Amino acid sequence: MNPWHNVRFMHAGANALLALSLAAVLGTATWWLVHRPTFALRSVAIEPYPGTQLRYVSTPSLRLSALRRVSGSFFTVDLDAVRVGFETVPWVRRATVRRIWPDRLVVSIEEHRPFALWGDGRLMNTYGELFTANLAEAEEEGALPELSGPAGSQLAVLSRYEELTRWLAPMARSPRTVALSQRHAWSARLDDGTLLLLGRELGVPIEARVNRWVKVYPRVLGRFDRPAEVIDLRYPNGFAVRSVAVTVGDKAKPGAAGGAAVAVGLRR
Repeated sequence: MNPWHNVRFMHAGANALLALSLAAVLGTATWWLVHRPTFALRSVAIEPYPGTQLRYVSTPSLRLSALRRVSGSFFTVDLDAVRVGFETVPWVRRATVRRIWPDRLVVSIEEHRPFALWGDGRLMNTYGELFTANLAEAEEEGALPELSGPAGSQLAVLSRYEELTRWLAPMARSPRTVALSQRHAWSARLDDGTLLLLGRELGVPIEARVNRWVKVYPRVLGRFDRPAEVIDLRYPNGFAVRSVAVTVGDKAKPGAAGGAAVAVGLRR
């Protein structure tokens, strides 16, 4: 049968052609509409995340360095590209971008909150994430704790710092540095200059050794005529106190000046 004599086929073909024509017209109209000057982006507002404030990020410098990524109209702007542009600016931890009808963008900025200085010179935020920024700005209110460890150990070192802060609170002391060596041995320098050698998490847990020292040390402090410089907590049932020492790797050795050392044994 000749298809041109088939009424049903002819109707279907006509409907298909009509649909294609309408789609082409709609596409052209949509393209024309989204590129009208009415929908050109006229402003980009920058605001802090809810409940936060922008302390380190300069809004003018943020605009200069990041707004070059903003191109297109209200409908065609690439929000991901805009977000990435803002997140490459120092001190910006996270950015979210949203459209506001008919011609605005609003960018919400979350800053890094500096918590510590990491061993490679980068800063660590309160989430244990490393970032690069101006150290002088980060330490405007005082020196930051110094943390260090093997690659990928940031969260473990941050957790140990927080634990030591709690454990040492009864002595009114706090850690200023916490280090994890390549051999997974811990050490810490306190705010009074004392070095704690904590060793590895083997045998008696580090928490138990620190708590035992915190409880006993005030009673034995009177034996010394000057502040201890090194407290070695790596013993299973006691600790050693050295007035002068140098550390080599994970070990402490008396210094050339003939450092005094006192071992304090504890009954179980």
